[in-house]
Amino acid sequence: MIYHITGRSNWANAQATGLYRAHSLESEGFIHCSSRDQILLVANSMFRGEGNLLILCIEESELGSQVLWEAPVHPNASSKPPATDDVSFPHVYGPIEVAAVKKVADLVEGDSGFGLPADLQK
Repeated sequence: MIYHITGRSNWANAQATGLYRAHSLESEGFIHCSSRDQILLVANSMFRGEGNLLILCIEESELGSQVLWEAPVHPNASSKPPATDDVSFPHVYGPIEVAAVKKVADLVEGDSGFGLPADLQK
């Protein structure tokens, strides 16, 4: 399972079309995803102060697009990198089929940052 953080309106658009396309697919050629253990690192580094966020839980084996585990790529050079050396992230090189998304969880920010939803904890 791989995970992607997105806004509610982006997910609603995907449900209407059957395909999820992040802005990064056009600008960088892939959709940024993470492992479950990387969700909070990414959320707290890249999404602080944003509301209405969801975590898409994606079954990698059901994707029609290629997934490569690669070094992190930071879409905003001024943002704090969400990773350390020797860490790779899953990048999806094409749209994500809505049918491959097995669960959608709310990502809620508290006073000390984001926390992992209870149903995604170990």
